[in-house]
Amino acid sequence: MQFIDLKSQYQRIKPLIQQRIDAVLEHGSYILGPEVRELEKRLASYVGVKNCLSCASGTDALLMALMAYDVGPGDAIFTTPFTFMATAEVIALLRATPVFVDIDPVTYNIDPEKLEEAIVNLENGRQPRHGVAAGLRPRGIIPVDLFGIPAEYDAINRIARKHGLFVVEDAAQSFGAEYHGKKSGSLMPDDGIAATSFFPAKPLGCYGDGGAVFTNDDRLHDIMDSLRVHGKGSDKYDNVRIGINGRLDTIQAAVLLPKLDIFEDEISQRQVVAGRYQAGLKDTVITPQVPAHCKSAWAQYSILSDHRDSLLESMKAAGIPSAIYYPKPLHLQKAFGYLGYQRGAFPICENVADRIFSLPMHPYLSQEDQNRIIGAVRSNRREG
Repeated sequence: MQFIDLKSQYQRIKPLIQQRIDAVLEHGSYILGPEVRELEKRLASYVGVKNCLSCASGTDALLMALMAYDVGPGDAIFTTPFTFMATAEVIALLRATPVFVDIDPVTYNIDPEKLEEAIVNLENGRQPRHGVAAGLRPRGIIPVDLFGIPAEYDAINRIARKHGLFVVEDAAQSFGAEYHGKKSGSLMPDDGIAATSFFPAKPLGCYGDGGAVFTNDDRLHDIMDSLRVHGKGSDKYDNVRIGINGRLDTIQAAVLLPKLDIFEDEISQRQVVAGRYQAGLKDTVITPQVPAHCKSAWAQYSILSDHRDSLLESMKAAGIPSAIYYPKPLHLQKAFGYLGYQRGAFPICENVADRIFSLPMHPYLSQEDQNRIIGAVRSNRREG
């Protein structure tokens, strides 16, 4: 049994993948070739934004977004501690300061009320009980659409406007999700940026690293277009700013195009798989709860249990794969030790991290295999 089954997907579209890759090998435009431009146009149309730029990874997408806002030392960027390292890593790379905010206990996304409280405290120079010192300039917010469920953007965008902050939507796990009928990648304000990842395990993944940024702001688009090619001006040998080597390989674009053709069907199948889990496990463990105004992309199906260790052991014995996203929140990572956070700083996040684990989730999960998974979880509860 596969935790994420990419092989079945490949078998479904193998001729189209091979045809697209062969075309790249024939024309030989391996960097920013025609498939890249085609992909960007289709992604922008799918999401419903004016501009899309592909890039080398989801991390580069976040980094380019912050660089477009000229983020640097003394800037405070508010985000969640319950996410993958890259979300806060890019803040630190630019010598700005991540300011973590506790999460909502239902969606595990950043809590808007606690977010505004953290912003106001920093604006008023109040020293927090844990973590960063006062004196930083509030600059921006990076909400994360964790496991495929969009954060609460109506509240977050309203807070951002009120306090003059930019918003970068971290949609690395939520491509294909919806919030009040709008696609993930378009949920930030019009002067905001969204970033996503095409890492192979993501809902829309390539066969290596890849990512994209989205914006309705032409100025920000032009800056990021420059940033991803070493800060180019009129050409790559006219460098008008410090940038990065952030381009998406043409072959990866060629892989993504056939995958995009079947993407909506796969998102629909993910809803079916999630529905089976919900029906089979709702009285056994704490299952994910998707707000009525949201549609999850189901990048992961993550559940909570007070008996996580014994559940994981029994699942392993039964040959059922699992994973923990995330066992240690970012504020407790050694890499962010310099910020001064201690255990107890974000009790909801820490409690979730101690109890959470993820079950196999992909569009090709058979009902037979899923029944095995559900049975293993339920059996462990009875034995306990």
